Amino acid sequence: MTEVTDWGGAPSVLRMILGKQLEELRTRAGLSYEEAGAAIGVSHSTIRRMEAAKVARLRLPDAEKLLQVYGVTDQQEIDTFLKSVREANKRGWWHTYRDVMPDWYAAYLSLEQAASQIRAYEPQFVHGLLQTEAYTRALLTAGNPHAPASATERRVALRMRRQELLARPAPPKLWVVMDETVLRWPVGGADVMRAQIGHLIEVNRLPHVTLQIMPFAGGPHPALPAGAFDLFRFRARELPDIVYLGGLVGAVYLDKADDVLVYREALDRLGAQATPAGRTEAVLDRIRREL
Repeated sequence: MTEVTDWGGAPSVLRMILGKQLEELRTRAGLSYEEAGAAIGVSHSTIRRMEAAKVARLRLPDAEKLLQVYGVTDQQEIDTFLKSVREANKRGWWHTYRDVMPDWYAAYLSLEQAASQIRAYEPQFVHGLLQTEAYTRALLTAGNPHAPASATERRVALRMRRQELLARPAPPKLWVVMDETVLRWPVGGADVMRAQIGHLIEVNRLPHVTLQIMPFAGGPHPALPAGAFDLFRFRARELPDIVYLGGLVGAVYLDKADDVLVYREALDRLGAQATPAGRTEAVLDRIRREL
């Protein structure tokens, strides 16, 4: 059985890094996809999929052969790469929740767990990393009222497990801009919302968390047409910034520089238009007292 890994919580992100490294090595060696594939007895499309992290797992023998073909002779470099391959083939902790989450959501969790910085815009709901258990339960129940209670509780547990990354020794920097609508929607009722806002006040005091509120009075803003989205940044030089756009039956991941720039600039403008971070706690407390 495949082992479970806690490597940054994100084995599929590690496959992305390894794929980029293999691409760099192949290019440096001056080999085409066809030549690299022929050298180890696989198709050119397999080499493409390996470099694009579109394979479920990297086969250790294939990786070792490719290093030889690409002229890598330093034994320490080889050992380090193969150790990373073994790590990348392990399953993330979220694999145990596969019965209650769609396959495409695993990619999001992988990005979230591996990111060094997460920036997000939320027009309707509290971001999943910031939700209380009661808020999550009310939200999931409303979104899928026919789901068995046991399945809902499993999804609640998954969301709570995600939040552990904010308390780990090297947490990502989290910056979330929320529309005031998020705090006014009565998810679960007034008591649940008061507790949720109280939790936001506490989390906002963490040094690696920044929350901002876009007030009603601010009017339309640059991110309005986009809906909710996340922008992930990573420490690994091989990985570009990635934008996540979620949907009901799937997700879109953007990594082209021009596309990512549009969302980054929208977040920058949001941050400039929203209530300054230093006043967030006062805004949250005022809204909580009004509920």
